[in-house]
Amino acid sequence: MSPLGAIDTSRIDALTAELVEILGEAAVATDDARLERASVDGSGMSPLIKELLPLGRAQVLAMPASAEQIVATVAAAVRHGVPVTPRGKGTGNYGQGIPMNGGLVLDTSKARRIVEVGDGWIEAEAGAVIWALEQAANRAGQQLWMYPSTAQSTVGGFVSGGSGGTGSIANGMIHQGFVKAVEVVHATGDATAVRVEGEDAVPYLHNYGTAGIITTVRVALEPLQPWRAVLASLDSYDAVVKLMKPLASLTPTPRLVSGDRAEVAACLPAELGIPAGRASLRAILDESTVDEATRMIEAAGGRVDDVREGAQHTVKLSMNSYNHPIEWLQKTAPVPYFHVEVLGDALVEHLDEVQAVYPGGMLHIEAQRGRPIGMLAAPYENAADVLAGFDRLAALGVSTHNPHQWAVDFEPERTAALAAVTDPQGLLNPGKLGAKVHTHTGTQM
Repeated sequence: MSPLGAIDTSRIDALTAELVEILGEAAVATDDARLERASVDGSGMSPLIKELLPLGRAQVLAMPASAEQIVATVAAAVRHGVPVTPRGKGTGNYGQGIPMNGGLVLDTSKARRIVEVGDGWIEAEAGAVIWALEQAANRAGQQLWMYPSTAQSTVGGFVSGGSGGTGSIANGMIHQGFVKAVEVVHATGDATAVRVEGEDAVPYLHNYGTAGIITTVRVALEPLQPWRAVLASLDSYDAVVKLMKPLASLTPTPRLVSGDRAEVAACLPAELGIPAGRASLRAILDESTVDEATRMIEAAGGRVDDVREGAQHTVKLSMNSYNHPIEWLQKTAPVPYFHVEVLGDALVEHLDEVQAVYPGGMLHIEAQRGRPIGMLAAPYENAADVLAGFDRLAALGVSTHNPHQWAVDFEPERTAALAAVTDPQGLLNPGKLGAKVHTHTGTQM
């Protein structure tokens, strides 16, 4: 099937009729408006991908309301030989949720029950919103190990498509102990749910549902901490960058440390209260470390402009970290911008050279466990120039990850071997596994 392929109408009609029986008429859609909405994600953030759109279109949309209904939906699709593209809130940026071979888009966002909060863990259906999990954990005196900067995304979408986020300075990536267990449905003859735990769950993470559709997730919690949103500013962006590692080394470990040049900071929402013309440093710090962090910032020539208490303020900082400053830049800049994900100490040691790799380059930086990471943004001219910059970054000692593609690039060989068993017909999110990926390190951020 071609990237814009479609399944023959008879199979789609038969599947649609069965889905109506299983889910009810309101949970199944074939009208153009809803199919169009279900066939796009946030991939417009990439000007390289935007030039290629549309990449596919759903032929039927299903919205199961429980983990059990997700299983039944996948089973029906398997019986009819129809491809299944899973979808959460559609917040992914790089086309992983686009139904490239047509078929069924399985929207999990209605299956959002929080199953149970335990000591050190929380379990929920795949469509449960991450921020709802955090609030439930907080009521039990706990907090998520980490959550994505897009806090309204689903837990199934996060572990299927994400890598890390707020909390990763202390706790690393999603495959490093965050996910305790998943229940998945395979595209095999019986298509029943299988529960896998611990390390056995890792092969199902960050592969966009190509080896199994996640129905339920159990993730790690830790004791709740008294977090503060700290907004600081400095005259020099170089000083912001040099504070990343010292601030990340505070004890207790910060939940987030994020920095931007004045030009990028000016694009962020006004309610953050970032002073005009100054480089911005934003952090989620344990209350006990605010004074020490203030001393570090002032010693670097900066100032703390505000300290805010409350989850509404800390999540606001989270939702303006990682990719989000680049999104705000794209919304306000008069020319299109692209970005490349970068990581390593070279971001600090060779800041000017890193930014100069692309004309007009500007680095957004984040503290991370072991090394800083960032998003290097620049005005977009063409795809060839973007890709050519990867070698120049590597020469500076900067590791890169190419966000302008949709193929599985976290352990792709392992995923392919698993999918050969769990998806023998190649029905699960086809087009995302086995495609050529341009990346220098294979390191996920």
